[in-house]
Amino acid sequence: MTPAELSQAVQSAISAVVEAGDLSVAVPETVTVERPKNRDHGDYATNVALQLAKAAGRPPRQVAELVAARLRELPGVAKVDVAGPGFLNVTFDAATQGELARSIVAAGPVYGHNDAFAGQRINLEFVSANPTGPIHIGGVRWAAVGDSLGRILRASGADVSTEYYINDAGVQISKFGGSLYASANKQPVPEDGYVGEYINDIADRILAENEGILDLPEAEQRELFRSEGLRLMVGEIQKSMEEFGVHFDTWFSEASLHESGAVEKAVERLRAQGHVFELDGATWLRTTDFGDDKDRVLIKADGENTYFASDAAYYLNKRDRGNEINVYMLGADHHGYVNRLKAIAACAGDDPSHNIEVLIGQFVKMLRDGEEVRMSKRAGNIITIDDVVEWIGVDAARYTLSRSSTDSTITLDIDVLTSTSNENHVHYVQYAHSRMCSIQRNAAGLGFDKGSAEDFKPELLSEEAENELLGALGEFPRIVAKSGELRQPHHVARYLEELAGSYHRFNDKCRVLPLGDDEVTDLNRARLWLVEATKTVIANGLALLGVSAPERM
Repeated sequence: MTPAELSQAVQSAISAVVEAGDLSVAVPETVTVERPKNRDHGDYATNVALQLAKAAGRPPRQVAELVAARLRELPGVAKVDVAGPGFLNVTFDAATQGELARSIVAAGPVYGHNDAFAGQRINLEFVSANPTGPIHIGGVRWAAVGDSLGRILRASGADVSTEYYINDAGVQISKFGGSLYASANKQPVPEDGYVGEYINDIADRILAENEGILDLPEAEQRELFRSEGLRLMVGEIQKSMEEFGVHFDTWFSEASLHESGAVEKAVERLRAQGHVFELDGATWLRTTDFGDDKDRVLIKADGENTYFASDAAYYLNKRDRGNEINVYMLGADHHGYVNRLKAIAACAGDDPSHNIEVLIGQFVKMLRDGEEVRMSKRAGNIITIDDVVEWIGVDAARYTLSRSSTDSTITLDIDVLTSTSNENHVHYVQYAHSRMCSIQRNAAGLGFDKGSAEDFKPELLSEEAENELLGALGEFPRIVAKSGELRQPHHVARYLEELAGSYHRFNDKCRVLPLGDDEVTDLNRARLWLVEATKTVIANGLALLGVSAPERM
């Protein structure tokens, strides 16, 4: 029985008590069951009786006893204890607990999937770095976290779309084009221009693909370098993202908002909501009504639209495309955007606590030989996504960038992440998976496998280490749902590390393969089922993080 199935069983027990007239309460929509830290407290525990006691007008222990009596009637339940002020501690018999291995193997790659966010349409926008240079290390973090979050939310039933917002309008793109023009014409880099080998590389590509460009008038040259440079840089970013295992469903152009008139239409829609006003010749949005520290200019006195007007149009565009929840993942220097973006949603008549979420990711550092690495061979003064992949690989980068809360600064130690020590967390988890594959290969070499589902004897999995491992496996769907709810993939990574530890303890204490000339027994086969189930969960969890599950290391 899985935790989800036990949760439903507790709900049914409460319903039975209510229908019998023993309690007068509303049956809760969900019941939380948890694995107790102290194994003497059973396989699972719930505090639902304490939650119902006040509404029932009964002491919590009395409520707990009524529910416990119903639970004791369930097949596979060995005992139900009422502990402390009214906790319910449930213990399964070995066969019921062991059945989880069969369920996991049968589910295969979809084990862990759940319906926590079924029916929700969620748009995830992340990375979205200006297309004026390669993706830097801060963007790499959101690439790993954002893509993993998308996978986790899809596994939890959400209809997810991932999006990269191309900032292809404004002054920075003009400076980028000007830098390419200067490089091609052997001129000094303009003030506030862009430097690095990549600028020369792109300029050379434009020259190679556009014969005679240098013979054009300067204005035409600059426009061509701007437009072609933008196209090539976006292509480079797309290539880097795909090589990092990140696929965006939509690459959205900021310039399209201006070209289509969407910005002007957005201003008028917000005006119709009653939040736009005129002051000193400019057009403003009264965002202070909704928690912003100051009102924001939409159109300057000279008639030029602001970046904020683009932000408003972009949000409305997302909503018009049917996205119920819009998640923005921004860098550490974007704290000021939180209130202003939420204020846009409120001014548009939406619920800013539901329709928009703004996540802020903290900084990333890289170390080599104990010293911070600051420079890129290609981009000059930044570390790029291609540098990170070259130094530590896609798996190590994605896993490590996803295994810490985005609220915390993270350090990538190149020496650790290229080692085979247990400090290298991705290696620790991947190695556990490869060891399970090795055990299965060795079993095949001895001429046996786990056998058919009909011959599986789950009641043989009765050792404490087996019980611990089964309990950990049962937690996976809850961890996936929790990671999606909190928007934090690191819960999956930390779970995998704990699961790998539980597996190693099981492997140390419970021999899977027969020793020497010993005959193969039903216990050996039952343990192979448990190995297969654990391997399945490790692989599924790594897949949610976009990390491979190698069979050999």
